[in-house]
Amino acid sequence: MKTKDYGYIRVKLDELLKQRKLSKNKLAHRAEMQRTQINHYCRNEISRLDIVVLARICSTLDCRIEDLLEYIPSTNKDD
Repeated sequence: MKTKDYGYIRVKLDELLKQRKLSKNKLAHRAEMQRTQINHYCRNEISRLDIVVLARICSTLDCRIEDLLEYIPSTNKDD
């Protein structure tokens, strides 16, 4: 049975850090997060978004959630 492709959510943390010229270590310190967790978000290697983590990142970077997340629709229009 074929499963429906709903698209996916892309985390743009790596881009934001580059734009703000902020290191992952500084973000980890300021947001009180582990650097490994930040690495996972930067590489889009997360399967479930944690709203507390997203709030910490947005607060620390003074950004909006739409600056951090992007919905990428399915490219398969047959679904």
